[in-house]
Amino acid sequence: MKKVLILGAGLVAKPLVRYLLDQPDFKVEVASRTVSKAVKLIDSHPDGEAKELNLKDEEGLKKEIADSDLVISMVPYGFHPKVAKFCIDFGKHMVTTSYVSETMQNLDSEAKNAGILILNEVGLDPGIDHMEAMRIIHEVEEKGGEIQSFTSFC
Repeated sequence: MKKVLILGAGLVAKPLVRYLLDQPDFKVEVASRTVSKAVKLIDSHPDGEAKELNLKDEEGLKKEIADSDLVISMVPYGFHPKVAKFCIDFGKHMVTTSYVSETMQNLDSEAKNAGILILNEVGLDPGIDHMEAMRIIHEVEEKGGEIQSFTSFC
């Protein structure tokens, strides 16, 4: 069974945890500084485990990452670079729902050299704004317009 570490137990994590726990091949660990939230998400599922973890506890974070097959970071984006660096160090794949910050982009070559995937912008919010942006761009092009520049503030 593959172990998936989910960092963070906020509202966005709930559907992800439920989905993964419904799959037959995953053990799901939810680590949160508020362990009661993680316990609630696991909901006594036999393939789930809740752990208390403060991301400022680097040794604890390293241990959890080292013991996992995949890390899904659902914490605020400012923590992603630290998590990504430890994933690179331990050769663990990582997924986030956040946009690619400059700091995360700068880790790209290290991740490739480590043979791991760091996949960002996976989730509902980034997906919706990307689809809406493409809809608008295609609409402009269909009407003969030309996009000179595009910036998203989402």
